[in-house]
Amino acid sequence: MTAQQGQSAPAATEPAARLNARQVKAIAAGAIGNTIEWVDWALYAIFAKIISTEFFPSGTGDVALLSTLAIFAVGFVMRPVGAAALGVYADRNGRKKGLTLTVGLMAGASFVIALTPAYDSIGLAAPVVLLIARLVQGFSAGGEFGSSSAFLVESGVRGGRAFAGSWQQVSVGGGALIASLLGTLATSTLDDAALHSWGWRVAFAIGGLLGLVGLWLRISVEDTDSFHRARSAGLTRSNPLRTMLTEHPAAALRVVGITIAGTLTYYIWVNYLPTYANLTTGIPLSQALLSQTLCLAIFITLLPLVGRLSDRIGRKPTLAGFAVGFIVLSWPLLHFLDASFTRLFLVQLTGMLLILGYSANCAVIMAEQFPPEIRATGIALPYALAVAAFGGTAPYVTTWMHDHNYGGWLWLYVSAASLVSLVVYLTMPETKNKEFA
Repeated sequence: MTAQQGQSAPAATEPAARLNARQVKAIAAGAIGNTIEWVDWALYAIFAKIISTEFFPSGTGDVALLSTLAIFAVGFVMRPVGAAALGVYADRNGRKKGLTLTVGLMAGASFVIALTPAYDSIGLAAPVVLLIARLVQGFSAGGEFGSSSAFLVESGVRGGRAFAGSWQQVSVGGGALIASLLGTLATSTLDDAALHSWGWRVAFAIGGLLGLVGLWLRISVEDTDSFHRARSAGLTRSNPLRTMLTEHPAAALRVVGITIAGTLTYYIWVNYLPTYANLTTGIPLSQALLSQTLCLAIFITLLPLVGRLSDRIGRKPTLAGFAVGFIVLSWPLLHFLDASFTRLFLVQLTGMLLILGYSANCAVIMAEQFPPEIRATGIALPYALAVAAFGGTAPYVTTWMHDHNYGGWLWLYVSAASLVSLVVYLTMPETKNKEFA
């Protein structure tokens, strides 16, 4: 009997049930589709420095980069809006319909970014179109996490929910890895003129084309048993958002607390560190992206294994290990960073190994907070609010701190966020063996 069939979760000593062929297909399609969507999202951070020279007036230097990063952050402002709208849509109409909508929006916006002329050609219209496209991507990303997390965890089995949920972050890391590979190839094989004029645009166009593949994959799978049972039992709510806020406010706040440290460290270490290292140490961007690519390959390989560990020992120990690690190591890691490829690689790898404790757990621990009729909304909105406040602003804040000679205090920001989340991890109930519909 699987978790999808509504039975209570087993005792820790019982072996996990096996995935059947339908569940394997669902997890594979959900993960691959999510990977492709996050290629499009990650490309912006990777090419932020180049985009700043294309979409803003020449000669403005760091002002243009900060403006580009501000648009990056504004995209996150739309994530709570997308989370509320698309989470409700997925709870009412099914995870599958929610996921096909999000990937279509993301791919379309990537094509727009790839095709929009530079500032020198169309003036102010260039950053305006960039802003609109990024808002659409933020809206899409806001709904993606809740729908994909609910879909993957609901597709899991008894004693294996964290393993199934870990593929949500495998796919996010896979998207960042593919984006990093595209960035590495572009910066390593093209000269500056070609890279600025058309090379980065090809990467976005490839991301858009991959998005169409993700759309096809998501159309091909069935919705989860959890959603079908909730609909058949008449549990579907007309306003899942109101139900979450009025009947499950503690769970929603818990999701925010769970996310704070995870999103801040993820967007600094996994997404923005190559640009940050290039800016602060002068290491060539091609070398920084190569380091990121190697670290991401290790990261996504280990994620399912840490998911298995969470299914064995629990959510709290693995989450707490992540937070304690950053509280203790943030200062030495960030002070160790210099223009050496080896040092950058070690800093990136150590941070990503610590983040495994969060990333392998985040989908499952959030899904376990809510019943199926509001699960996508319950995951999506609180998570999106925390990501908008702490993840989306991370590149801007780190760059601003560097420009104003506060870069030496970045470790304190990371440690403080980790301490807040650690308190949440230690005081929340363990949900490894919780009954799950």
